[in-house]
Amino acid sequence: MSRFVFDHLQLRSRNPEAAAEWFRSCLDAEVFVRPNGIGMRVASVNVFISPVVDGDGVAPAPLPPYEGLDHFGLVVQDLDAVARELKARNVLFYAEPHIIRPGVKGCFIKGPDQIAIEILERKPVDPA
Repeated sequence: MSRFVFDHLQLRSRNPEAAAEWFRSCLDAEVFVRPNGIGMRVASVNVFISPVVDGDGVAPAPLPPYEGLDHFGLVVQDLDAVARELKARNVLFYAEPHIIRPGVKGCFIKGPDQIAIEILERKPVDPA
C-alpha cells in the first residue's frame, strides 16, 4: 500500500483574510498568498482558506460537536500558560482546560467560522 503523507487542511470562510488574520494573531500562523486564495501554516500543517460567496452552494457551519470533521487538534507544552495567553488575545473557549485522562489535559477554543480547535498537553503517565 502507498505511504500517505499529510498535505493540507481546507477551510471555507466568508472572509478568508479575516480568518487568516485570526489564526495569525491568535495561533501565530504564518499566512501566505496563494494563486487562488489565502494559505497559512499552523503547527507545520498547510491550511488553505477558500472564499464562500452567496449562491455557491456551501452550507453554513454547524455548531460543534457535529458529525464529520469535528475539530482539529494542536499540542503544546504548558496548556495553562497557553490558555492565559489566548484569553489575553480575546480567544473564546468552548471548554476550559481540564484533565481528559491521565497524562492528557485539553481545552477547546472557537476559531473563525465556528471552527473548533482542541489544544492538548500530553505528559508521560507513570505506569506504576
